[in-house]
Parts: sequence; structure tokens; C-alpha cells
Amino acid sequence: MTNFQPLELSQIETITKMMQEFYAIDNYPIDIETTKKLFQEFIIDENLGKCWLIYHEGEIVGYVILTFIFSFEYKGRIAFLDELYLNESARGKGIGAKTIQFIKEQTAKLSLKLLYLEVEHHNQNAQKLYLANGFEIHNRKILKYKLY
Repeated sequence: MTNFQPLELSQIETITKMMQEFYAIDNYPIDIETTKKLFQEFIIDENLGKCWLIYHEGEIVGYVILTFIFSFEYKGRIAFLDELYLNESARGKGIGAKTIQFIKEQTAKLSLKLLYLEVEHHNQNAQKLYLANGFEIHNRKILKYKLY
């Protein structure tokens, strides 16, 4: 059985370790101490978003993070599915699809207007998961400007 529990302050060490594993897949840099501080801020301020640990058969197998944004174009609060991570042993078991269904339920409960996400071009499995669950390829390009 798969279930989802909100991240608690006492679990920051656990999620940070999983985040390191996730970031290592694509060689993303991660500063552990900064990440822990960010999780403290994120958990305390519910206006920033929501994070859940993913449990399967009683064990933590991943996490999912939604961050909130306000959009005039979409007439209210929207979310960015910032991260969805499943450890290697949990992949291919339908847990990703269950997680997407859970997130869709949460977006309705939170009265969100739209859910965005980004996925690496090479991550074909993630793309198939999202497309099979109603996500569409967006015809806009995401651009970024780093302030640091």
C-alpha cells in the first residue's frame, strides 16, 4: 500500500539524503546545510508550498514537493511540481502514478488553478508517466535568470 505523509521538521535529515540521491542522477549541485535550512523555512511557512514523504508498504521510498505561485493569467494560485523522487527500488511499481493521482487530489483541495512541472529531456520514463496522467507538453519555453 502507498500513502503520503506531510514532511515534518524531524524528517529533514531523511529527505535531504534522498534529495542528494535525486540530484546525483543529473549531477546537480546541492549544499546540504542550505537545503536543511530551506526545508525548515518551507515547512514552517505553508504559503510556500507542501511536501510529502511517499511511503510504500510502511517504508519511505520517496518524496514529492509542490511550490506555490500566484498567477494573474490563471486567475489565482498555481503550483509547480518542484520535485518528485522515488528511490530505485520503488520505480516501475505504479507508485509514480499513485503519486500523480495524489497530487491531483491535493491540487483540487488547495483550489489550485494549474500545475506546472519540468522534466529533463533524457528522462523518458518520467515524461511517459506525466503524459499518461494528463499532463501536456507546454509550447512555451522556460527561461531562467539567476540572481546569485
